[in-house]
Amino acid sequence: MMSGEGWAEAFLEMMSVERAAAANTLRAYGRDLADAGSFLASRGLTLASAQAPDVEAYFAELGRRGLSPATASRRRAALRQFYRFVLGEGWRGDDPSRRVDAPRRGRPLPRVLSRQEAAALITAAGARDEVKGLRLACMIELAYAGGLRVSELTSLTLAALVRDPEFLMVLGKGGKERLAPLNTAARAAVRAWLGVRARTLPRGEVANPWLFPSGGRGGRLTPRRFAQLLGEAAVTAGIDPERVSPHVLRHAFATHLLEGGADLRVVQTLLGHADIATTQIYTHVASERLREVVSDAHPLSATRKGRRESGFS
Repeated sequence: MMSGEGWAEAFLEMMSVERAAAANTLRAYGRDLADAGSFLASRGLTLASAQAPDVEAYFAELGRRGLSPATASRRRAALRQFYRFVLGEGWRGDDPSRRVDAPRRGRPLPRVLSRQEAAALITAAGARDEVKGLRLACMIELAYAGGLRVSELTSLTLAALVRDPEFLMVLGKGGKERLAPLNTAARAAVRAWLGVRARTLPRGEVANPWLFPSGGRGGRLTPRRFAQLLGEAAVTAGIDPERVSPHVLRHAFATHLLEGGADLRVVQTLLGHADIATTQIYTHVASERLREVVSDAHPLSATRKGRRESGFS
């Protein structure tokens, strides 16, 4: 049986070949596994011999180092993915990271991306090679600009976008149609993608109707594949991939609209919710984020008061 070091190499090779991970993603995973390996070596262990208490100790150590939450979360996620791969290969009979909870830092944040994180995700997507980068950036821009469900995104046709529309007519749940807005950035991303789309068509195929074609059985990129690519972009952007999914982009669309002052009824219409009670969850998330801003920024907040008493401003 190969050593733990060989396991890491095999894991990175799998990420490269089977999941087409970008070079930046592979480097990030490599650094994360090396960091975990270094910690375990200080305890006389390897990635192969570590047990659940050792992984728990490593996760706790990440919390004590003063790393950014995004970096610490990414390292935990990388190690979890590594051990899931090892378990699947049958090299271990258990996953030592499975039942280890990440250390909590106060009340957990709502599962929504900030505007800065959404921008970083798009930038990371575009950093891939030209064709794949333009495709992924376009998909993220469309999902985020229009609040699209992943099924709606992957089923978009070329005909729906070829005339550079400001709105998309989307067929949502229950066969109900709605208008989804496209901002300037999303439209620019579509134009850039259309300029290279033909390069992705299977050899000899010219009539593929889908906006995001694929050589697979359905002829188009699948929701599962988009989710995988999104996770890889998150790693490159320094965002915990467990916080990122196609639905989170729709979630961010709604939350950021409400934070910007949009009317709840307008957001309900744009999301295609039949019941406004479904939309109201986003007002809760927006309110939580506003409370955090006030807590950190208001001169009389308890947080800032504590900082002043400690000699910080």
